[in-house]
Amino acid sequence: MALTEDYLSDSEQEEALRNWWRENWPWIVGGVVLGLALLAGWRYWTTQQEQKQADAAKLYESVESALVSKDYAKAKAELDKLTADFDRSAYAQQGRIALAKANVDTGKYDEAGVLLRTAMEKSKDAELADIARLRLARVLLQQGKHDAALNQLQPDDLGNFAPQAREIRGDALFAKGDAEGARAEYAAALSATGTTFDRNLVELKLQEVGGTAPAAASTTSAKAPAASKP
Repeated sequence: MALTEDYLSDSEQEEALRNWWRENWPWIVGGVVLGLALLAGWRYWTTQQEQKQADAAKLYESVESALVSKDYAKAKAELDKLTADFDRSAYAQQGRIALAKANVDTGKYDEAGVLLRTAMEKSKDAELADIARLRLARVLLQQGKHDAALNQLQPDDLGNFAPQAREIRGDALFAKGDAEGARAEYAAALSATGTTFDRNLVELKLQEVGGTAPAAASTTSAKAPAASKP
């Protein structure tokens, strides 16, 4: 149309424009309506997601508050609400891990194990799943299930948590009477770099089983903040 409009009179150009509009207006209007619908849908979806996150966070805070006051029955009830509506959310897994710790503190190892296994299996966050796995291994160790604890931990698959996994494996092997295996695990934990864990404690464990801490590791002791230790 642009190529021929120089040869058309004003009235002919107006008529051509009207014809073009009559042929194309449904597509133009439809595109605008579709665009507005998609924008409204996106805004609705994001609002819903934000609301769900806020609701899950509120329930998780209720779990934490009940645990702080040692009202374990209420903590479990609030966790049940949280998992009923947001079962695969990070808040649900954090709630399970928190209640599992309370169960360990009160000697309820079986209940703690169930919560940690569920958190491990349902977590969408790999790091959170690894934390649950490490804690589950510690619970199994407390129960005297040394082989089960060992089977839970494959250090090469645990990334930054490999030193903690090595330490727990060392504890399990020592409990089984395998001092040589324990020495190897503790030494492997101390050989790791760029991680945060209680290096001094692992050095002591290594010495207790007849080993010697690597020189480089013994000069760079580092202890993780309590909140970051699985």
